[in-house]
Amino acid sequence: MQEILERIFHMTALDSLIDQPQFLIMYALAFLLLYLGIKKEFEPLLLVPIAFGVLIANFPGGNMGVLAAVDQTVNGVLYHNVITLADGSIWCNAQGIPYNIYEVGLPQIAHDLGIMNFLYYALIKSGLLPPIIFMGVGALTDFGPMLRNLKLAIFGAGAQFGIFAVLLVACNFFTLQEAGSLAIIGGADGPTAIFTTIKLAPHLLGPIAIAAYSYMALVPVIVPLVVRLTCSEKELKINMKQQDKLYPSKLEFKNMRALKIIFPIATTTIVAIIVPDAVALIGMLMFGNLIKEIGNNTSRIFDAASNAIMNSATIFLGLCVGATMTVDAFLNWQTIGIVAGGFLAFGFSIFGGIMLVKIMNLFSKKKINPLIGATGLSAVPMASRVANNIALKYDKSNHVLNYCMSSNVSGVIGSAVAAGILIAFLG
Repeated sequence: MQEILERIFHMTALDSLIDQPQFLIMYALAFLLLYLGIKKEFEPLLLVPIAFGVLIANFPGGNMGVLAAVDQTVNGVLYHNVITLADGSIWCNAQGIPYNIYEVGLPQIAHDLGIMNFLYYALIKSGLLPPIIFMGVGALTDFGPMLRNLKLAIFGAGAQFGIFAVLLVACNFFTLQEAGSLAIIGGADGPTAIFTTIKLAPHLLGPIAIAAYSYMALVPVIVPLVVRLTCSEKELKINMKQQDKLYPSKLEFKNMRALKIIFPIATTTIVAIIVPDAVALIGMLMFGNLIKEIGNNTSRIFDAASNAIMNSATIFLGLCVGATMTVDAFLNWQTIGIVAGGFLAFGFSIFGGIMLVKIMNLFSKKKINPLIGATGLSAVPMASRVANNIALKYDKSNHVLNYCMSSNVSGVIGSAVAAGILIAFLG
């Protein structure tokens, strides 16, 4: 009877939890993310899959955690892209030679390493899902507000300040590739952060993705904090509609539909020539937007891109990213540095957009509300809604949502271009 009870006990994960209580920290993290996604409704479409991925990846013996491939020396020989198994051994063939993960078939990965590693290396490490999600984002994005207020689109570029500011600091503590992956968090775009990290520092994918999506979810907290520290009440009361009446725009577009169709084609062409490494993201973003703007003739593929395909991609992206958050990958000082650096990158991006507005106001008769600069992030449309609510607190007639969307949607393009620049220089 005692032997049976011992076998039952060892069959469970209890003995591993007793030996390694740090697993409990990962459960707490998973529960916290689930709480934020379910109860607080912070980016639930992404936080819930990520949180559940964290949870299932950290059950000892469950074989659901993603194993990172790194270069490793075995018996004096350097092997590339080698997997270290949960028991500390190297994943080898029958002859004892370590496998290179990129020279192994997906069926063998699924058989030896589990279904989550199969999904990760097939969908995430290949770089497939981030561009697919960008296609869906493009299909859901209306560039109309930006095209009607092209002058405000520049703040989508100004808000990328946080990326390059943090890059300069982070390179003192991380490798250049790791610093670039950390800095892209300032773009406030989860798929862009994941795509950049896959290219530059794939071993940091878990903590960077968690930081990026967590700070995106905390936009309602971070944006008001930075605005409060940098803007005066007088600036926040600037009424954009009154400014338009005082200084009407001389630029008018007679055929907005034609412009909306031409815009994604022209943008893709220009970006492809200037920053080819950004084409994977910009191209798919603009393709999704193009099939939306064409209308009835492409309504079926628009519906697929914006619903079934994007939703499926989001599920697998979230679960796989969460599954990279194992005890070994997350509980270290490097992760703490990423969380801290990501917050600074996010905050400096908001600060950069606000400062650019302040500079422009010094030389222009037509004043711009700094909240528009604060929304140069890629967190669409949450950042614009938060900024609009701030403006309404100071003046109930001051609706700045459409103006904020101008810089907000341009921030999507800006973050993707910034990612392409980082990959080109650091990859």
